[in-house]
Amino acid sequence: MNCDDVRVALSARLDGEDPQAAPAVLDAHTEGCRACRAWLARAEQVTRLVRVQPVAVPDLTAPVLAAVAADAARTAPAAVRRARRQVLRVAVAVAAVAQLSIALPVLLAGLGVAQDPHTSRELASFDVALAVGFALAAWRPERARAFVPVALVLAVCLAGTSAVDVANSTTALVHEVGHLAAVVQAGLLWALGRVSGDTDHRPFLPAVAAGRG
Repeated sequence: MNCDDVRVALSARLDGEDPQAAPAVLDAHTEGCRACRAWLARAEQVTRLVRVQPVAVPDLTAPVLAAVAADAARTAPAAVRRARRQVLRVAVAVAAVAQLSIALPVLLAGLGVAQDPHTSRELASFDVALAVGFALAAWRPERARAFVPVALVLAVCLAGTSAVDVANSTTALVHEVGHLAAVVQAGLLWALGRVSGDTDHRPFLPAVAAGRG
């Protein structure tokens, strides 16, 4: 093999290809040929420089961190609203169960209303209906806003009449403290309707337009 043939074979070997010659033959030639040995040294240096050439990699740290922060900013308020709505749903459900447990014995058995059972049963019927409304609001919180006006009017009327009766000495303050439950229930229902409206509210007009025809 002459020097040209050896250098072609050495170049192929450096590129990972088949040199088409025995390694022992190539090594023996380079050991005895100063020119080919110098050429091989330069070729190895060039190959090494090409293979270890640095690659420009863009720094994505800032965009990635910004995307993570933006995602956290979007999901954190939603998670807080969901947790708050869940707490309010439980509170409204507890209020409904408590009111129902008080009104049902009066409605069904007339317990504790020997003086005026008819009027007491009528009031108990109203309390049962109101408790069912609270239970429905806890079950479907997106509809809680529909019950808010009823609860607010009841709370205002009970608070106003209780204040007037206490001022006129018609009743004692201790007997009217129970009406504070209606005020608390109205506040819970209003809060639930507000939170549920922020998350589950859907515009009415598009739904009407979609149903035409």
